[in-house]
Amino acid sequence: MPRTKIDIPDEIDHLSILDEKGNLDNDLEPKIPDATLLKLHHYMLLGRRFDERMLRLQRQGRIGTFAPISGQEAAHLGAVATMRASDWMVPAFRETPAELWRGRTMESVLLFHNGYNEGSFVEPGRNDLPLCVPVGSQILHAVGIGWSIKYRRQDDVAMVFFGDGATSEGDFHEGLNFAGVYQIPVIFVCQNNQWAISLPRSRQTRSLTLAQKAVAYGIEGIQVDGNDILAVYAAAAEAVLRARSGRGATLIECITYRMTVHTTADDPKRYRTEEDVAAWRKRDPIERYQKYLLRKGLLTDGKIEAEEKAIQDKVQAAVNRAEERMKSLGDPLNMFDHAYADMPPHLSVQKEFLARELSQGTEV
Repeated sequence: MPRTKIDIPDEIDHLSILDEKGNLDNDLEPKIPDATLLKLHHYMLLGRRFDERMLRLQRQGRIGTFAPISGQEAAHLGAVATMRASDWMVPAFRETPAELWRGRTMESVLLFHNGYNEGSFVEPGRNDLPLCVPVGSQILHAVGIGWSIKYRRQDDVAMVFFGDGATSEGDFHEGLNFAGVYQIPVIFVCQNNQWAISLPRSRQTRSLTLAQKAVAYGIEGIQVDGNDILAVYAAAAEAVLRARSGRGATLIECITYRMTVHTTADDPKRYRTEEDVAAWRKRDPIERYQKYLLRKGLLTDGKIEAEEKAIQDKVQAAVNRAEERMKSLGDPLNMFDHAYADMPPHLSVQKEFLARELSQGTEV
């Protein structure tokens, strides 16, 4: 029998609307209310300044290791801005501005990075999962949430964030396959920042894009300029609409760059050049977006300066509140709480014993 071609969709689009010089493709510009445009700017700036402050705090020994986000603000804020409050956000560990957008406090972030479990608390009614450090494992959590949404015949969606390194994990492939088979309302947002810690993207896969991996699982895929918040918003809005209408999942690959360290335990000078970093700094998502807002007349240099000052004050106030609260946290007796709905007798005995020892000042 002769060979015959199988018709497989093999085209992946790349979307860019606002380039690094601030040039706009007017035909592709998404219709975003002015209030939302300004809110996006606020959270991009807040995320960057908070990130810079946390880096100083870590170097001073006032918080523990964390993963900075500078350079990647557009890749997650543009996506999360398309969600409703009833939708579910499933972060990795580099989406702080998006978490703040969804209602997490800066104090919560600081508590978490000081090792307090109170920093993982999610207020009732906020449909967000705590950040997830094990690479790629949160993808399965999002797919499970998406499955429950479909089972209950709701029109909500789940949006999960991960890096390019996660696409080398089995959880990524299992999640996309399940979402494809069952048409799950999940948006997979890959922040391709070019490095899986010290491993370059070229060493992870021979695929020309990461977005094309969607083709194998029968879901939609698109690659966007992840430093262009308008392109991210447009792609995410389309994906959310598709998921809400019962047409399944989407994989969005956001091409971006981590401008600082992988975590504060990392030295990127060991594996990448300063020339590469300098080239990506010219593509800074905040500077690009500010040019756009200035041209639209929504911002002025004076307004930017005033917002910078207000954000610095806001960050400092959050640091002060967090450090004050930490003075009353860390009670050893808390280790017995929250493990069981009803504490079993043997733990009650142990808790009472420890309470007695602590009250007597005995070392345990």
